[in-house]
Amino acid sequence: MKAELAMKAEKLDADDELAGKRAEFVLDEVVYLDGNSLGALPANVPGRVEDVVLRQWGRLRIRSWDESGWWTAPERIGDRIAPLVGAAAGQVVVGDSTSVNVFKAVVAAIRMAESAEPAGSGRDEILVDATTFPTDGYIAESAARMTGRTLRPVTPAEVPAALSERTAAVLLNHVDYRTGRLHDLPSLTAAVHAAGAYAVWDLCHSAGALPVGLDEHGVDLAVGCTYKYLNGGPGSPAYLYVRRDLQDRFDSPLPGWNSHADPFGMRGDFTPADGAPRGRVGTPDILSMLALEAALEVWDGVSIEAVRAKSLALTDFFLECVAAYVPEGRVESVTPVAHGERGSQVALRCEGAGDVMKALVEHGVVGDFRRPDVLRFGFTPLYVGFADVERAARVLGQVLARSA
Repeated sequence: MKAELAMKAEKLDADDELAGKRAEFVLDEVVYLDGNSLGALPANVPGRVEDVVLRQWGRLRIRSWDESGWWTAPERIGDRIAPLVGAAAGQVVVGDSTSVNVFKAVVAAIRMAESAEPAGSGRDEILVDATTFPTDGYIAESAARMTGRTLRPVTPAEVPAALSERTAAVLLNHVDYRTGRLHDLPSLTAAVHAAGAYAVWDLCHSAGALPVGLDEHGVDLAVGCTYKYLNGGPGSPAYLYVRRDLQDRFDSPLPGWNSHADPFGMRGDFTPADGAPRGRVGTPDILSMLALEAALEVWDGVSIEAVRAKSLALTDFFLECVAAYVPEGRVESVTPVAHGERGSQVALRCEGAGDVMKALVEHGVVGDFRRPDVLRFGFTPLYVGFADVERAARVLGQVLARSA
C-alpha cells in the first residue's frame, strides 16, 4: 500500500499545473500543513521589504507617501485581493486587523438596517455564528451592547429559521476554523436578504483557498485576514469589502482622518470619503502592508478555480492516505467528505492530540492542535504537493502506531 500511494503521489505531482508555484516560496524539507494559520514566506518578500526600509523609508523618507505610493496602498492592494474573493475593483480596502474590520462591518450593517426601516421598526437582533472564532463573537457581543441590540448565537444551519423581521445583521464564517466545514454562502446570503437584513461574512479560512463570489452572490460586507492562504506574513493587515451600491451608506463606527473626504484639511467635522476608503481609519502600517503587496505577486497567472481543484484533490488524497496508514479507530475526521461542504483543511479528532502534534512536528510534519482533541492540517495549494500529503499521513500513522 505504501508503494502504491507513493506512486500515486508522484503521478499527481507530475500532473499538477500549480507545481511550479512551490519554487516561489521559502520552504525546506518539512511538510508544512499549517498555512491555515500562517502562510509560508514568498521568496520575493525579503528583497521588497529591504527596498521599503532602506530606499523608500531610509532615503526618500516622507516623499514616499507620494513617490512610492504609500498613501494609496490600502486601495491598491485591496484591488489585488479583490479577484481572489470574487469582487470587482474599488470595493476592498486593506488595513487594520480582522477584529477591527469585523467591528466596523457589524456596526455599519446595524446602522444600514436602522436607516432603511421606519423609526421603531424593531430590528433589534444580531445573529452570530455560534461556532465562530471566539474574537468574532466577542466583537459581535460588544457591537450589540453599544447599539442596544440583542445578540443571538445560532449555527449556520439554524440561520434561515432564526431570521425574522427583528434581524438587523448576521455575522457568519465562510469556513469553520475548527472542522474545515464550508458553509453555503450563496443560500445563506439570499436568506438574510429575504428577511431584510444585512450579511457580514468572515473569509479568513476561505480567501485564497476557494472561490468566494462576493459580487456574484450579493454579499453586503466581508472581512478577512491576509496571513493564512494569502501568505502576507505574521500580523499582516486585514481587509474590508463593502459592496459598491452600499458604499454611500457605509457609516463606519471608527471614522478617522484617513477616511475623511479631505484628510489633509484637518477639519473639525467629519465628511466621509467616497467609496472603499470609507473603511480606512488611521495611518496605514506601511511595512507590513507592502510586504503583503509583494506576497500577492505569487498569484499572478493563477486562477482561484485551479486552486480549488487542487485543494479538493489534496484533501481527498490525505483522507485516502490516512485511511490506509493510520491504525483503525485512532482518528475520526470531523471535516465533511462532500466537496461542497469542505474548505481547504482536514480536522481529525484524536485522543492525546496535543502530544500527537508535538510528535509530528518532531518528525517534520507541521500542522496544529485545537483543544481538546483536534489535529488540524491546512492545505495551501500553491506550495503543498501530493508527496507532502502522503508523507504526512504516513508519519501520522507511524506516530500513532508507536503510541499505541
